[in-house]
Amino acid sequence: MNPLRLPEYVSRVESGDVFTFSCHPAVRCFTDCCRELELALTPYDVLRLKRETQLTSSTFLERYVIQEQETEDVFPRFYLTMVDDGQASCVFVAKNGCTVYDGRPGACRAYPMGRAVMRREDSTFEEQFVLLKESHCHGFQEQVEQTTSVYSHGQGLLPYNFFNDKIATLLQHERIRQGMRLSKEQTCYFILALYDLDSFRSQLNAGSLPQQHHYPENKTACNDDEKLLLFGIDWLQGILFKQ
Repeated sequence: MNPLRLPEYVSRVESGDVFTFSCHPAVRCFTDCCRELELALTPYDVLRLKRETQLTSSTFLERYVIQEQETEDVFPRFYLTMVDDGQASCVFVAKNGCTVYDGRPGACRAYPMGRAVMRREDSTFEEQFVLLKESHCHGFQEQVEQTTSVYSHGQGLLPYNFFNDKIATLLQHERIRQGMRLSKEQTCYFILALYDLDSFRSQLNAGSLPQQHHYPENKTACNDDEKLLLFGIDWLQGILFKQ
């Protein structure tokens, strides 16, 4: 099998490779990367953003998120709303930068670095990194040395990577790879447990969801969004794959 051919501005980077990059208001292109983009949101992105905006998950999804699902997609996709200002600007970007910086999505934190995980035959995951050297970005002219590890730590990416890897156990499950499709009910449960945490919590507390025997013995644990998301991932293993 031929390796995937990457665009000219994208290059692979190993974990120990050194590159120079920094982004701050004095860089000429500051906030340019917050425009003309399709920003896909992970469940942990939504968790952090709804907390940062002090909204319930349902309100955040309704106000700021576009849900799409093409015919060939197994799982729905979620994108952050962009402003119709002629530049397709992020709804949270302002002249002075990001207004939700502490809760910004993982893709924003990682830029210009990209990270992917691929499921191996033994069910473990392989981590791969790339750098996106786009023509508009002047951050590479800064003389701050980075590695994938240093940059990830500095941008607070570790919890994002942790939860994304957990969710990859669903997205790259062997049954999905073999062609399994979700029913409408399963798709609704997927959205509920991963993206609409506050509604998921309410329905769990009301006892209105299947497989209640999996509910944590310590119900107060689900008052914590991160613990609830982990529970939701485990719960979906049973709902989707009978595990």
